[in-house]
Amino acid sequence: MPAVESNAADTKPSGTQGESPLSRSLQGLRILVVEDNPYIALALEDMLAEQGLVIAGVAGTLDDALLLAASAKLDLALLDVNIGEKKIDSVAEALQARDVPFVFTTGCGRAGLPEAFVDRPIVEKPFYIEEILQALASLPPRPGVDALR
Repeated sequence: MPAVESNAADTKPSGTQGESPLSRSLQGLRILVVEDNPYIALALEDMLAEQGLVIAGVAGTLDDALLLAASAKLDLALLDVNIGEKKIDSVAEALQARDVPFVFTTGCGRAGLPEAFVDRPIVEKPFYIEEILQALASLPPRPGVDALR
């Protein structure tokens, strides 16, 4: 299957659909997905839920993302670097203040990351769900969460 293009998300071919060893390590963790492309957001939401993550929120605007980052029960987050014409810096800062680990998605490479977060994990678009799962599984655990196994 193809990688995520500008309008859809997919998984790498495998022998079975559904849960992978990586997804078992993420089972039950609450994730915030911030993505302004509704097709990619919906595909990510479906695929992450299929892998056992709990979708705590999906935001397509900076205002919605800030609200969820500040108030939702979260274990981790997946952040598109650009939401419309706006940068995701303030959302990343809000998550950091709450000790919520996060991964960036971007089509711009590491140079497009907020300056204060250039060391954070990124997954470049187009991507496969396995790349997202690997990046999420590599995050340090949030304090109070057993571990991102």
